[in-house]
Amino acid sequence: MRDDAALVLFSGGQDSATCLAWALDRFAHVETLGFDYGQRHRVELEVRATFRARLLREFPHWAARLGEDHVLALDALRAVSDTALTRDTEIAMQADGLPNTFVPGRNLIFVTFAAALAYRRGLRHLVAGMCETDYSGYPDCRDDTLKALQVAVNLGMERRFVLHTPLMRRDKAATWVLADRLGGAPLVEAVREDTHSCYLGDRAQRHDWGYGCGACPACDLRRRGWDAWRGAHA
Repeated sequence: MRDDAALVLFSGGQDSATCLAWALDRFAHVETLGFDYGQRHRVELEVRATFRARLLREFPHWAARLGEDHVLALDALRAVSDTALTRDTEIAMQADGLPNTFVPGRNLIFVTFAAALAYRRGLRHLVAGMCETDYSGYPDCRDDTLKALQVAVNLGMERRFVLHTPLMRRDKAATWVLADRLGGAPLVEAVREDTHSCYLGDRAQRHDWGYGCGACPACDLRRRGWDAWRGAHA
């Protein structure tokens, strides 16, 4: 198992794209993994290739480190969930205080499948964009959840994977700061233009912070983070 190699859970969104740059800055070999689970905003999978190609083109010092891309189909996740991310339904808050964009078990499943792929590929490090600082309250984004999952995966696979969550303590403004630190204006522009966060999958409307409907929780978080970051650098 290579200690200098990582697998990044790369959805195509702002957070995972920043984590991909973070991994390329640290590891000699980096592969990426996306999941097709019938998500409403499936366009995020389509922008992944565009973002990767831009990294290869504009960041030659990372190009030699960027390895194979993988996409796994997890149709069962859509079949067992009834959420605004897997059904054409209005986004709303639920009685339990969570938004109905929460897909139960999603990150638990994602990390487990990532570990299984990393096991086969011989990659020690797993990198994911979960965050509990500036998020929608999803319980499977919490640091305690991810630490417990790392223990379970390592015990169950008899490996010593290291799960990195570089954004866990960063809000969205700090995520833009990190992108700027890692790759300067070119990386910020790549994240802005070639990633997707909008839960409705809207790529028709262009905003200062990127593409999206501008009203869903994901767009709101991304916009507020962008405005805070830009305001601090005005």
